[in-house]
Amino acid sequence: MQSSMSFIAQNIASVTRKIETAALSSGRDPDTVTLIAVSKTHPIQAIEAALKAGQRVFGENRVQEAAAKFPPLKLLYPDLELHLIGPLQTNKAAQAVALFDGIQTLDRLNLAEVLAKEMAKQDRFPRLYIEVNLGREPQKAGVTPEDVPFFLKACTTGLGLKIDGLMCIPPQGQDPAPYFDQLALLAEQSGLPRCSMGMSGDYETAIAHGATEVRVGTALFGERGSLL
Repeated sequence: MQSSMSFIAQNIASVTRKIETAALSSGRDPDTVTLIAVSKTHPIQAIEAALKAGQRVFGENRVQEAAAKFPPLKLLYPDLELHLIGPLQTNKAAQAVALFDGIQTLDRLNLAEVLAKEMAKQDRFPRLYIEVNLGREPQKAGVTPEDVPFFLKACTTGLGLKIDGLMCIPPQGQDPAPYFDQLALLAEQSGLPRCSMGMSGDYETAIAHGATEVRVGTALFGERGSLL
């Protein structure tokens, strides 16, 4: 267990240094980039090791998995911040609003409608990000780039939601830089301050192209099931 904790702490320190270097090389303040530790499929002991190393922002793909791991950790670490980075079904929206501090996969109007009702009902307002399908890949969720202005207006003016940013996953096997540029431009044009983009293999590139959040899992925790 001690070796696993040390492994995670070392990885967090290494990734943090690389984030700082990438930000400074781009003329940016490293404090403008948030590391989201993607803890999906990893056990609670791995998350505890990251927390003890000072990491406070985490990302999970599934509501049920997050609900099984994070409520007791949130009691122990009140400054822990949890983001949903996987698809959200409308029947899980109430649980998601109660549990998460950020929902990064808002991708359709009926989900926006349910979230608006739940947030008002619970008086809890997690940050919301519109997921953008930059590659227009049919197997992926997300709003197409040209539909972002319409969808944003429907969410804000139509439903009274506050949208904080955009999120994307570039097409696999392609140079991610042009896609990161496109998301950053879309966010700027939309007046949104946050861009969640970049993962373990390309987070330094994402920072160079404007990421404010990077979602890093493997580089912190190793491959699934490799630790504990």
